[in-house]
Amino acid sequence: MLREPSSPAADPAALALGALGWVLADQGRAERLLALTGLDADALRAGLGDPAVLGAVLEFLGQHEPDLVAAADHLGVAPAALMAARERL
Repeated sequence: MLREPSSPAADPAALALGALGWVLADQGRAERLLALTGLDADALRAGLGDPAVLGAVLEFLGQHEPDLVAAADHLGVAPAALMAARERL
């Protein structure tokens, strides 16, 4: 079930953090995120409140549609909601 736009998940930072949690749950995906974004684990941790870092997580998902769709499904939102959140960050 997709969440309503007024839900807390409509907050772009909350969506990005949820997406990051989904990415980090899989070691291979997490390693790919770090490799493709140029972030390291310390920079990622330090940037959890940084819109640029959170946007990079969503951009990472947007570059690989199967991950984007799977993350959106896990979060209960449409893939377009993740991309809209990326634009708002």
